[in-house]
Amino acid sequence: MDMYDKINELYDRRRKIEMGGGERRIDKQHDKGKLTARERIDILLDEGTFVELHAFMEHRFDEPGMEKGSAPGEGVVTGYGEVNGRTIFLFAQDFTVYGGALGEMHAKKIAQAMDLAVKNKAPFIGLNDSGGARIQEGVLSLDGYGHVFYRNAIYSGVIPQISVIMGPCAGGAVYSPAITDFVFMVEKTSQMFITGPKVIETVTGESITSEELGGAYIHSTKSGNAHFSCETEEEVLGEVRKLLGFLPQHQEEKPPKLPKEESDDFLYDLLDHVPIDPSKPYDVRKVINQIADMGSFMEVHKQFAKNAVVGFARIGGNSIGIIANQPKVMAGGLDINSSDKISRFIRFCDGFNIPIITFEDVTGFLPGVQQEHGGIIRHGAKILYAYSEATVPKITVITRKAYGGAYVALNSKAIGADLVFAWPNAEIAVMGPHGAANVIFAREINESDEPEKIRQEKIELYRNKFANPYIAAANGMVDDVIDPRETRIKLIQSLRMLSKKEENRPAKKHGNIPL
Repeated sequence: MDMYDKINELYDRRRKIEMGGGERRIDKQHDKGKLTARERIDILLDEGTFVELHAFMEHRFDEPGMEKGSAPGEGVVTGYGEVNGRTIFLFAQDFTVYGGALGEMHAKKIAQAMDLAVKNKAPFIGLNDSGGARIQEGVLSLDGYGHVFYRNAIYSGVIPQISVIMGPCAGGAVYSPAITDFVFMVEKTSQMFITGPKVIETVTGESITSEELGGAYIHSTKSGNAHFSCETEEEVLGEVRKLLGFLPQHQEEKPPKLPKEESDDFLYDLLDHVPIDPSKPYDVRKVINQIADMGSFMEVHKQFAKNAVVGFARIGGNSIGIIANQPKVMAGGLDINSSDKISRFIRFCDGFNIPIITFEDVTGFLPGVQQEHGGIIRHGAKILYAYSEATVPKITVITRKAYGGAYVALNSKAIGADLVFAWPNAEIAVMGPHGAANVIFAREINESDEPEKIRQEKIELYRNKFANPYIAAANGMVDDVIDPRETRIKLIQSLRMLSKKEENRPAKKHGNIPL
C-alpha cells in the first residue's frame, strides 16, 4: 500500500463521516422539515469558511449496536468558521447518528471546541438536535453533560454563548441552553422539556403533546426560556447571524461600530407617536424605531412579558441595548416576568460592554395578591441590583410617567445612571397625580359640596406643582429637559461622550443577586 492508497483511505473515511447516518436517515430528517447538521452549518457560516475539528473521534464501547465505527462523527459536528468575517466556534448535533444522543466522546468534542473558543476569544454557538443521553454509555453520558454545563457556566460573561434548538432537547440536555446567553427555537420542529409527555402522563395522568409541553410557542410566550423563534431553520440561522453583528467577540472588546449614516437627526414625526395624556396607550416600538438607526432594532423576548420591550439596536452606528416600558400592555407597569426579562438583559449588556438606554414610562410595580405571593419584591429587586451593578454607559429618557419605586429602579441617577433626560411632559413623582391628590387632599375633597370638582382641581394642582420634570431637574435627578424631537441627537452626543467611560466597583468574588 503506497501513500496514494493511504490518502484514498483518508478520503473514504471522511466521506463516511460526512454522510452521518446515511442517505435513508438524511431523507428521514428532511421529511420532518429539518436540515442536517452540516447543512445548518453551511447556512450559518460565511461560504467556505468552516473548518471541522475531531472528525475521527469515536466512542470506546463494543456493545450490541455500539460497535466501532457505528456512530460516524459521534453524532456531532464541531469546528469553527466565520460569520460576516468574524470567527465563531460551534457544534451541530447530528440527529441521523443515534438520534444525536450525547455520549462520552460526543461531549468531549463539544467541550474541546468550547475551550478553543475561549482561548481564541470567540463566540460559541450550539445547534441542538438530540434525543438526549446515550443510554448505552450509562453514567459516562451524564458525566459528559456535566463537562458541558460546567463550561457553559465558567465561560458565561467571557464569550457570547448562543443555543439554537432545532429538534428535541430533553432531560438534562436542556440545562446547557438554559445557561447560555440566548436561546433560539424553530416553530413546530423544536422542543425543550425536562420530563417528556409519556412520563408526565404516567406520573400525573395529564395527556399533552411534545409541542404543547415544550414547543417554540410555549417557551417564547409562557416560560420565557426562548428569546427568539422563527418559522424555518433558515430564518432562525439568519437571525443568529444578525444577533452576532451587535455583539463583541469577547468581554474585553467593545461591540462593533458601523459608520454613522448621513441623516436628519431632528425627529419631526416623533411627537405623533406619544400622546401627551399619560393615561393613553401607545406602542413604544414606534418611538424606538424613530430614534434608532433605520431598521436596526432587534427585539429580544418579543412574545414574553410584553409590558416591557428589550433588544439591540444602533444609534449613530453604536451598538446599544434598549430597555423600555410598553404603555399599551399593563400600562407599562412592571411585574415578575418583566422584571426577570429586564434584569437578565441588563446583565448581558453589562457583561459585554454594550451601552444601555432606557425609555421610561412606568406607573409602578403591578399590584395584586398573585404578584406579591409570587415574589414581586424579590424579582423587582433584580432590576435595582442589575442597574446598580452595571458599569457600562447608562442613559435614561423619561418620556412620560416615572412614579414611585419603579422610577428609582429604572436607571435613576440614584442607582448609577450617567445621564437622565426628561421630555417636558414627563411626570416624576412618588405616585401619580390622581392617587396623590386623593391622599394629600382627602379631607378637603370629602368635605366639599362638589367633591369631584375639587378632586380634579387638586389633581391639576399636584400635577403642575410636583409631577413635572423641573422639580427633579432642579434637584439634580434629571440632567436636562429636552425637546422630544432632539432625543436622537442627545443620545448620539451622550454615547460619544461616554465612549471612554470607566467605573470600578469594590473588589469581591461576586455579589448575591436576589435570584
